[in-house]
Amino acid sequence: MTSRTALVVGATGIVGLNLATLLADQPDWQVYGLARNPKPGKGVQAVAADLLKPDALRDAIAGIEPTHVFVTTWMRQPTEAENIKVNAAMVRNVLDALSSAASVQHVALVTGLKHYLGPFENYGKGKLPATPFREEQGRLEVANFYYAQEDEVFAAAQRDGFTWSVHRPHTIIGYALGNAMNMGVTLATYATICRETGLPFLFPGSGVQWNGLTDMTDARLLARHLQWASTTPAAQNEAFNVVNGDVFRWSWMWQQIARWFDIEPAAFPGKGTPLELQLADKAPVWAEIARRHNLAEPDLKVLASAWHTDADLGRPIEVLTDMSKSRKLGFLDYQPTDESFFDLFAKLREQRIIP
Repeated sequence: MTSRTALVVGATGIVGLNLATLLADQPDWQVYGLARNPKPGKGVQAVAADLLKPDALRDAIAGIEPTHVFVTTWMRQPTEAENIKVNAAMVRNVLDALSSAASVQHVALVTGLKHYLGPFENYGKGKLPATPFREEQGRLEVANFYYAQEDEVFAAAQRDGFTWSVHRPHTIIGYALGNAMNMGVTLATYATICRETGLPFLFPGSGVQWNGLTDMTDARLLARHLQWASTTPAAQNEAFNVVNGDVFRWSWMWQQIARWFDIEPAAFPGKGTPLELQLADKAPVWAEIARRHNLAEPDLKVLASAWHTDADLGRPIEVLTDMSKSRKLGFLDYQPTDESFFDLFAKLREQRIIP
């Protein structure tokens, strides 16, 4: 077998954790997991580094010489201009630090559907491409930190001669704690609070999302897609949408989630009730639930990213993603989204995150 060395940048995040776990289970991969505060993982060698401190970063990764680099992290900033500055610098710094070793063969960058929908400041506004989104639809005429990250990868690839891939998932379902964008864990805490207190399990989003078709991305499927694209010659130097392969309406999915938690879903009132409002005063409630059930994390802020869940479920437009490009090149994986949620909820229960 060909021996490969992976550097997973953002190894504690929802994407990086699942990717590092997948690669570490295979004998032909040596895996390094980079994060500011890396956690021990089976088969993953932890690397502690701050991507915004170039000198310390260079020292931290000296001698690793990865063949494959997976960039799966970002840092949220108050404005898009700051998002661009900070997140482009993070990509640039790690690729610059690796340049002199000349070991990198492929760099995979994870972005998302804001490529088509616009950045947070202009999210879902203006002239947008028609759904289902297809990779050839290109960039919007608006500044976007995803584009800036791509440009850093493209520039380094031209300089150093490696191949690249860009991966654009929809909303990701997967196990990780403390993430800025984690709908699955957010909904699990919300459903638990509703069950424990008797509050109605209200869909927080828009009528368009409640009634319209949508799709999502399982972090495990995304991990397999990252591995596939980074090792498949036909997938080199390409951008890909990555979703589970099924479609659903939230009017159906909300019932499935409620059933798993053994609660009744509330009738949709015609407009959303944002989770940021519903959970604004629930930190003490969660702390008491955690105490009563001896849970591992009593801080609701660590678990719930209500702002991001509200942004996704509150969209006034349909969001669907085409996967034909990957299918034609041989990536045929499929994952039912309801089972993605159920698998996550079961793991959260097993890890004593929810009762």
